[in-house]
Amino acid sequence: MPEAPSPLRRALLWMRRLAAVVISLCALAGAVRLIVPATPGGPEGEAPGVRRQLAFLRGALDAGAGDDAQALFPEGYFFLHVLYGLTWVELGRRVPGETRAEALREARWALERLDTPPGRAPFSAELVPEYGVFYRGWCNWLRGGVLSLQPAGRRDAGESRRFAADSAALAKAFDASPSPFLEAYPGQSWPVDSTVAMASLRLHDTLEPPRHAATVARWLELARERLDPRTGLLPHRAAPGSGEPEEVARGSSQSVIQRFLPDVDAGFAAEQYLRFRDRYVVTPLGLGPAVREYPQGMDGPGDVDSGPLPLGVSLSATAVTLGAAQVHGDAALAGALAGYGGLAGLRVGTPWTKRYAFGLMPIGDAFLAWSKTARPWTAAWPAQPPPATVSWWWRLPLLALLAMLGAAPWLPALRRRARRAG
Repeated sequence: MPEAPSPLRRALLWMRRLAAVVISLCALAGAVRLIVPATPGGPEGEAPGVRRQLAFLRGALDAGAGDDAQALFPEGYFFLHVLYGLTWVELGRRVPGETRAEALREARWALERLDTPPGRAPFSAELVPEYGVFYRGWCNWLRGGVLSLQPAGRRDAGESRRFAADSAALAKAFDASPSPFLEAYPGQSWPVDSTVAMASLRLHDTLEPPRHAATVARWLELARERLDPRTGLLPHRAAPGSGEPEEVARGSSQSVIQRFLPDVDAGFAAEQYLRFRDRYVVTPLGLGPAVREYPQGMDGPGDVDSGPLPLGVSLSATAVTLGAAQVHGDAALAGALAGYGGLAGLRVGTPWTKRYAFGLMPIGDAFLAWSKTARPWTAAWPAQPPPATVSWWWRLPLLALLAMLGAAPWLPALRRRARRAG
């Protein structure tokens, strides 16, 4: 008669079984995250989980996450607040009713935090426009978003006046500059910042009596003359004063540029997006789409904007490109990036909150939530989306890996059972 296992042996056996169950459930959850849509796929509807991400972000901001982000990079405090506010605007535009009232309240709260000494701290009041095009452009975009949540004819008069005045100051600075790319910091000019500012002028002319069409047209003409010669895209960095390209187009800035260009000019945006997608979107190791920091065939160092560059891929550019793909109507790429991020992003959820990377980097959650809710604000949703370059089958290698991971803990027991049966 076989000897009964000892209590210790039984405990170890149950621990192994429990570990096997946990591993299999994690693999199953990963498969579900790859398959279930994580974006709305159109201009209406709410992106799954974004409300819970916003709940996590508000709690993190109240606990000082803005100051923590500021210690990591120069615009940390600013970006965490502005993206929180913009995501609420995006949500309010998608889901009217009570959601819109909540979105308006939270977006105003975020905008108020930007109009404070901590919000302006990294920027110079000596620039034209005051505090530079980065600060003024993003603030103006959020301020216009706040107004867009209010019914026409019943918008807050003070907010409308401020939006008109700030838009006029931006337009005046662009009109007076020989370069389409204004300075964000003294002696430093990034075209992405001017693209955001230009979109805010188009937003002004959508919400208020139009005044800035000539400024936008001139900017487009000058920008087309200063494209990066290697890629045909807007450059990452430009010479202050002249706007001549000084650095090749990079994924961390292109992902934002492609998000805003449709709200500046749909035709130019469509051309630029196809160039960007062709040169920067890759499938490293065949395991899903990602975005390179430098164009294919070129490598370079990472920095605070791009983060580390494993296999040349920028995680920040990959997350933000999700939103760019959405506003261009590229549902296949947006869905793939969202699904891949849901699997690889170490997502943790509760009934009330959701966070990625265990909530250690709220700024990453802010960019991802903002990207998942993206839609054009001044342009129509694309009637003719770009041809898809990602098929459903991109998931198969990852699903196969997850299946092997889920089955692996049970293989020894199955082999033992097979030997006994034999």
